[in-house]
Amino acid sequence: MPRPLSKLAPDWWDYTTLDKELLDDAARLGEKDLLQLSRPGFTVKFYDTVQEFYCAEALEYIDAWRQATPSRPAGICGPIGPTEQLPLVARMVNALGLDLTHAHFWGMDEWVLDGRPVSTDHPLSFAKCDKEMCFDRIEKKLAMPEENLHFPTGNLESFSQSFSQIRCVLMQGGQGEIKHWAFNDPLPREGKYREAPPSPAEYRRLATRVVKLHPVTITQNARTSGGGNVALVPTHAATVGPVETWKSEKVSIWHPGHHDNPFGIRLTALMISKKIPDASVPMSLLADHPCIQFNYLRPGLGSVVVEMH
Repeated sequence: MPRPLSKLAPDWWDYTTLDKELLDDAARLGEKDLLQLSRPGFTVKFYDTVQEFYCAEALEYIDAWRQATPSRPAGICGPIGPTEQLPLVARMVNALGLDLTHAHFWGMDEWVLDGRPVSTDHPLSFAKCDKEMCFDRIEKKLAMPEENLHFPTGNLESFSQSFSQIRCVLMQGGQGEIKHWAFNDPLPREGKYREAPPSPAEYRRLATRVVKLHPVTITQNARTSGGGNVALVPTHAATVGPVETWKSEKVSIWHPGHHDNPFGIRLTALMISKKIPDASVPMSLLADHPCIQFNYLRPGLGSVVVEMH
């Protein structure tokens, strides 16, 4: 049988095109059920307070950078969303006196306007956010060399190759409402993908690239970063792809409960745990990565029940 049209954007693939039985199974998952989804290669962790949650997220930066040496530099690929951990990272580096000379950082993505990545003058610039909230707050004597900061804003092939040249200890991220990490959105329902999304193997061959964003992603970023001003949000972005993700030793996804909804943060965990990769739910492709961790803020779990507001 042909897969249904999306309820969100009929010209695109997304999770609403999945089998109803799978969607219903995800909706029924309770807190204990989520914990029991852990398996070898996939770990589910809970945090009870906001402070503990973002402190643990910031410590992932410290742990990665501590492993950097002159002979083997190392780093972390990090997101904009969440951002609450970024000032904590700078504070921890300064308090520990952690020398970042041999440490590296990759920004996951950047907005693209008129075919070019936006400059740090753009109010939504991810590089600007990383620098203002974290790197500009680190003491100069400890600071990472400018050349060790990698953003997908110039030669994207060189950016991609840097993941082969430098050890990426960890790729950290959040989950968008369209079930992406970075801007690995579902693809439009067109051409060879009109009747079915790309196979997991096809999608996994995608490297750092400029992508056209799913309408849900544009709306979400307007809500979370622009006060709802959709006109402010670009329709394209440069993003790391599965190729770079699979060069990262571990992928750590952080669910505070307000980026994606209670249903979404259950669905992807179920699909990864049960190894049900489907390119209409890009996050589910991580089912095939050897080391994935989902981190949940317990008060942000919510429940998938009918509540009229």
